[in-house]
Amino acid sequence: MPRLSPDNQEDLQKHFSRPSTQIQFLLPPRAEDYNANIHQTVENEGGTMARHNVKPMGSEPMEMRKRQVCAAQGPAASAPGQHGVGNRGSNARCFCWCCCCSCSCLTVRNQEEQRVRNASYELRTEDLPTCEESPGPTLQEASAWAQSFDALMLTAAGRNAFREFLRTEFSEENMLFWMACEELKKEAHKTMIEEKARIIYEDYVSILSPKEVSLDSRVRETINRSMAEPSPHIFDDAQLQIYTLMHRDSYPRFMNSALYKDLLRSLSEKAVEA
Repeated sequence: MPRLSPDNQEDLQKHFSRPSTQIQFLLPPRAEDYNANIHQTVENEGGTMARHNVKPMGSEPMEMRKRQVCAAQGPAASAPGQHGVGNRGSNARCFCWCCCCSCSCLTVRNQEEQRVRNASYELRTEDLPTCEESPGPTLQEASAWAQSFDALMLTAAGRNAFREFLRTEFSEENMLFWMACEELKKEAHKTMIEEKARIIYEDYVSILSPKEVSLDSRVRETINRSMAEPSPHIFDDAQLQIYTLMHRDSYPRFMNSALYKDLLRSLSEKAVEA
């Protein structure tokens, strides 16, 4: 084969190294042509190399969609106990902003608040009088109640009977307030005095309480000023007002009530049989 002269080789090299001024626009192959030739072999340096793992054009969006569907179904299938509405409680999550405490701060705070509420409730139901235990009244005792309101209030049986009548008139809180004040006077411990005074105030004196008793503004202002350092006699003026109200308003109706008359009749029949 004849060789080129050095001058011809230099001209040929300059020709091929010259930048091309023509711009060729290559149209993208169609998906059908590309898919039809995916199993072709490419000749490279005298050998053949098979194209493996070549996916058809247009399959990427479909596979991406499949992966998204699988990712969406994965957590729902792997999460146990979410097949019914009744199991939602076991998978409850807390959206606490404090991620470092694992929501233990909320648990501790709720437990403390519940403990305080329970202690306050026990004090209300145990220490403050809600019901007096006493034997049934005799005919002589029940007859003495008609003589004076003081005689009625001196005996536990009389207070229970009168309280039952007040319940029918929706004014039982008057008797409860009077009894709570009597219990407060017997307390000597400073901490218990403060706690019981606070409970009595919240239950019977506060205007926000559904069991608020009827007191004038002067008595309320005196109690409000004394609540900073309450004493066992902080409610004496208020107790006297409620006692007078029950005496003048409720006691006469109790004497004429069917409840009191039925009690006298029952005790009379028992006395005759004895």
